[in-house]
Formats: sequence, structure tokens, C-alpha cells
Amino acid sequence: MAATTTGEPGSPQTRPGLVRVLVDRFGHLVRELSKFATVGGIAFLIDFALFNYLTSVRGVEQVTAKTISTVIAASVAFVGNRFWTWRHRKRSNPAREYALFFFFNGVGLGIAVACLAVSRYGLGSIWPEVFQTPLADNIASFIVGTGLGTLFRFWSYRRFVFVEAGTPSVPEEKHDRDHRA
Repeated sequence: MAATTTGEPGSPQTRPGLVRVLVDRFGHLVRELSKFATVGGIAFLIDFALFNYLTSVRGVEQVTAKTISTVIAASVAFVGNRFWTWRHRKRSNPAREYALFFFFNGVGLGIAVACLAVSRYGLGSIWPEVFQTPLADNIASFIVGTGLGTLFRFWSYRRFVFVEAGTPSVPEEKHDRDHRA
């Protein structure tokens, strides 16, 4: 049985202390990530439903349908991320945020479309009965493509789009030029 401590110097760290340290250090990241996941989940449902509607009901080609569904879902995601996930962060020029958001979404879209294209047209040319099916399209696009694209988007939005307020500047030290010691 592990001994617990009262926090005295030199005593082993208690588990609640470790959890507290981790929450203090990474709690904001966990909160951001959970909000990002919620917004992303809603955008994912829009993307998924619209993609399948366009391909199954409307007969739109798969890569075109994926592009359309992603652009619409990304618009919803921008609003959710700007006004909920990263609302606590300093707002920069809205046009800059919007442009960068859609640039990085374009890269994320490229990742998802590339996964779909590799599956449907690359692997599908070898095994069409396996890789040119609605199930394979959904796995390549939504599981593999969206998963990889999501990791990239979280990093890029956090790093470049919804930036943290800068660190406060340190006041300059004033030197008395006439005082010589």
C-alpha cells in the first residue's frame, strides 16, 4: 500500500497532487480540445450527411461531393471555433482569421480528398469490388481523411488562426548615466 503524504518537503508526491499539477498545466488545452471536438463533431455530421446525400441522392461525383460538403461544414466550424472554442483568445483582423482558417481547412480538405482519391482511384483500380464502394469511400474520407485532417487543423488553428494574446512586455530598465559606481 502506498503511503500518502501531507505535502511536507522531501516526501513523495501524492496522486491528487500529480493530478492537480497535470490539470493546472494542461487543463486549458483539454478544455480547448473538448470544445474543438464538439464543434468538429457537429461539422463532421454536416459533412457526412451532405456528402452521402450528394453522392447517393443527387448523383454528384465523390470528390466533388466531398469538396462541397467540406466547404459547408468548414463554414459552420469557423463560427463555432471563433465564438466558442477560442472565444477567450485575442481577436485579430477577422478577415485574416477567416482567410487563414479557410486556407488551413483547404489543406485539411486536401488531406481528406487525397485519402479518398488514393482509396477510390489508386487502390480501387486494383481492387474495385473493395475500394470503389460507399463503405470504402466513407472509411477513406471520414475515418482516415478526417482523422488526419483534424489533427492538422487543431494544430494550425491554435498556432496560426486563433492566436493567444502576446506575452506582456517587460518594462525597460532605466539606467542613470550620470551615476557611476
